[in-house]
Amino acid sequence: PVSGVTLRAQPPTGQVAEGDRLVLLCSVATGTGPLSFSWHRQGSAAPLATGPRYELRAAQQRDSGHYHCAATNGDSAANSSSLGVTVL
Repeated sequence: PVSGVTLRAQPPTGQVAEGDRLVLLCSVATGTGPLSFSWHRQGSAAPLATGPRYELRAAQQRDSGHYHCAATNGDSAANSSSLGVTVL
């Protein structure tokens, strides 16, 4: 099963100025088989993007909110805790 899903941000605070770049990275501690990742904001079921990395090249204030990533190997799935992103 997939477990230990973690979400990291660059910069680590999750706080950026409007127009700056924000990168979110998702990783898993354990999980077998091919892993797939999806990105979600404010609890939305529809994914914003897929893959282990989500990048906002020029963050806007509307991008502020709580993000989490989900990882699955087809048999099991797990979510990261949410991370608050603030665009100033």
